[in-house]
Amino acid sequence: MNKNKASVTVQLDDAAFSLKRPADFSWLSSIGRVFQAFSQNDSGNISFGVDTGKEKLFIKAAGLETLESVCTPQEAVENLKAAMEVYEDIRHPALIRLRRHYPVGNLYVAEFGWAEGDCLHDHWNFDYYEAHPEVAPPARRFKELPVEKRLEACRTLFSFLGETARAGYVAVDLYDASILYDFNRDRTTICDIDLFRKTPLVNTAGEGYYGSERFKAPEEYILGAAVDERTNVFTLGALLFSFFGNFTPAERQRCYDEKRFVPCRQSAWELNSAAYRAACRAVSPSPAERFVSIAAFSAGWEEAVRQGT
Repeated sequence: MNKNKASVTVQLDDAAFSLKRPADFSWLSSIGRVFQAFSQNDSGNISFGVDTGKEKLFIKAAGLETLESVCTPQEAVENLKAAMEVYEDIRHPALIRLRRHYPVGNLYVAEFGWAEGDCLHDHWNFDYYEAHPEVAPPARRFKELPVEKRLEACRTLFSFLGETARAGYVAVDLYDASILYDFNRDRTTICDIDLFRKTPLVNTAGEGYYGSERFKAPEEYILGAAVDERTNVFTLGALLFSFFGNFTPAERQRCYDEKRFVPCRQSAWELNSAAYRAACRAVSPSPAERFVSIAAFSAGWEEAVRQGT
């Protein structure tokens, strides 16, 4: 949270969060008991875990005056409304399931089925982890899983992005914060596809295009550049490096300072050399040098993983 901004604290059942000013949440209380709130993001949305007594729901609300938003409440409403078509068009068992969506006064609300799991980039907890180094963040716990479990999680991502391509979409702003991992059931869930866009697509924002610098492809920094399935090949390749590569803090910082993804050294890579070469091909700066599709990348990756060093 930005501590320099004036705010009010809202307490709803078991969850506390901050807004710029008070708001009426009687509509939410009528659904069930709020047991969790996620408010520290720049989308202008606040999401809630709600127990109805019969089931748990993940409820996303736009139009509130959040502290970290980079858009107005009305823009957040329009963005969430537009995202509903994306969730309806892309159907995959690893994607959280949209139940219904509707207006509540000036707000817009989307209800999803609840998915168990921990976010692999829970930035809102980073201060807590710094103060409690004995607590392992989900990202570290994931990296400590056996290789085969992480490979299976990657297969889920390949499958999901393959379906995304078949539905005619590009996975814009997909990164580790979009991924939940259930450590009890070894299940991977994609929880946020709000900014996915239909093809054909071009970068209309230049360097300010959506996405994390840790995973963005070069074309996601270039105004007017095509953003397509080969961009998603790059994104997935960068995720594979996050899952199986090891980076120093200085190497991570380079992504932000130089606005480009740089693979880890092969000596810091956990899998075999063939898998390293496949991942490097996926994150080639030139789209023409990457795998042409997610399907081709999946086939090349699986073949590489099966090989020895």
